[in-house]
Amino acid sequence: MTQDEMKKAAAIKALEYVKPGSIVGVGTGSTVNHFIDALATIKNQIEGAVSSSEASTAKLESYGIEVFDLNSVDDLAVYVDGADEITEHMHMIKGGGAALTREKIVAAVAKTFVCIADESKLVPVLGNFPLPVEVIPMARSYVGRELVKLGGDPMYRQGVVTDNGNVIIDVYNMSILNPIEMEQKINAIVGVVTNGLFANRAADVLILGTPNGSKVVEAK
Repeated sequence: MTQDEMKKAAAIKALEYVKPGSIVGVGTGSTVNHFIDALATIKNQIEGAVSSSEASTAKLESYGIEVFDLNSVDDLAVYVDGADEITEHMHMIKGGGAALTREKIVAAVAKTFVCIADESKLVPVLGNFPLPVEVIPMARSYVGRELVKLGGDPMYRQGVVTDNGNVIIDVYNMSILNPIEMEQKINAIVGVVTNGLFANRAADVLILGTPNGSKVVEAK
């Protein structure tokens, strides 16, 4: 089974967490694209979706799935999204696609956060994948200097503007042993919108695509 097939297996399994008549929180990325394809097969059973990016919104709407503004939705039963890295504690690094802020907002609203990923994303310690930080443009250099103080090697992601009009700094060479504490420290830097550590709001369920199909892991 290829990596893409493992992603697809995890995405299809996530349909089991979608409640009939509900509004579904939908993330961003290659694995989520498979989930949107799968969601389209039951689109008449759901009310619609809330999306974390312009790209996912366009894909959902191409299938005729109504996309709601999050401000008009009181709660979400489930949010389905991928991860660039995830540990057994359900802490994640996200934001490789630069949609981390909207992803974090939708995740905060959802009752259940289902992470879908292929097995290569499961790691013992976060940080091998560079940590994305969304930053107000005028604060870019200042935030970079502060990230160095935290032990990272920040690099401006050239040519990328987020859906919110901000820039991304990717932090390399950081072994993140305490993700909850690091998430809070980075978010406390003036000029940071948010960072790609999803630890304070971790996943509730992990669906891993493996060569033998999908495997479900629930938070302990």
